[in-house]
Amino acid sequence: MAHVAKWKIEKVAELKNKITESKVVGIVNIAGLPSPQFQQMRKNLRGKAEIIVTRNAIISHALEASGKPNITKLSDYIQRQTALILSNENPFKLYRSLESIKTKAPAKGGEIAPEDIVIKAMETPFKPGPIVSELQKAGLAAAIEGGKVVIKKDKLLVKAGEVITREHAQLLSKLGITPLTVGLDIQAVFEDGIIFPKESLGISQEQMLSQLALGSVHGQHLAMEIGYITPATVKPLLGKALRQGIALVTKSGYPAKGAIEHLIRKAYADMLAIAAVAPEAAGDSVRRTVTTTSQAQTAEEPVKAEEKKEEKPKEEDVAAGLSSLFG
Repeated sequence: MAHVAKWKIEKVAELKNKITESKVVGIVNIAGLPSPQFQQMRKNLRGKAEIIVTRNAIISHALEASGKPNITKLSDYIQRQTALILSNENPFKLYRSLESIKTKAPAKGGEIAPEDIVIKAMETPFKPGPIVSELQKAGLAAAIEGGKVVIKKDKLLVKAGEVITREHAQLLSKLGITPLTVGLDIQAVFEDGIIFPKESLGISQEQMLSQLALGSVHGQHLAMEIGYITPATVKPLLGKALRQGIALVTKSGYPAKGAIEHLIRKAYADMLAIAAVAPEAAGDSVRRTVTTTSQAQTAEEPVKAEEKKEEKPKEEDVAAGLSSLFG
């Protein structure tokens, strides 16, 4: 067995105890983060979270030694310059805290542009001189106006995903443009046996509430469709059953209590409709009724759809009739 340095064993044990005592454990990427900004971020997080920087192998061993279920999967997110973050904050709240303390930083050259870097048309603080040719060499529409150097139109200098060259970095620095965002870039967080990757943590509170509300609506629709009874669906399901019962009584013509008047009006309306189509088959009194009704309808102004709804029988009377129908 290879000899392991005592300090490594002690460091793993120390880290293991901290992990065990913490509710939330996360992996953060600190690559490219300048020391001054890192120390300031540590200070800003005091009382909320602890940042521990050590060797990646020690972090992996400490995670395994903690014995927390599923926590070893955090090792999959350890890459390059990594730090461990320990906290008792809610994972989503912790993520928002880390995002809020990120700062803008200048490029030095060699970095990947996180987004399109566009130099806007503007008046620069430079006086006429070699800077004009330098700007023009970079493809900028530079000119001299009123004794100052101006950039006359917007210019896409570096596309997102492309490398920022040293020349471009120097130019951006002169123009006071800081294209990079630096900070503690959280990769994944562990809590109660669950691993939350960065993509999940980035969901805003509004999006989460919206998705929960949408899920609730879909769940209730499904419950209504299959007739699954819950405190939230029992009343709508009873209403649905009642409406279906009313439709069944009306269609079957069964004289349930409370529905008789409705059935009579429906039968009367059906009689008039048939007589209007085949008047020769109707008696004189029916034909006169059809003519009178037609004239009255022609004289009346159009009625809104909601005003033409047929009066429904009382629900309690129909319910009682349905009870007698089905025993």
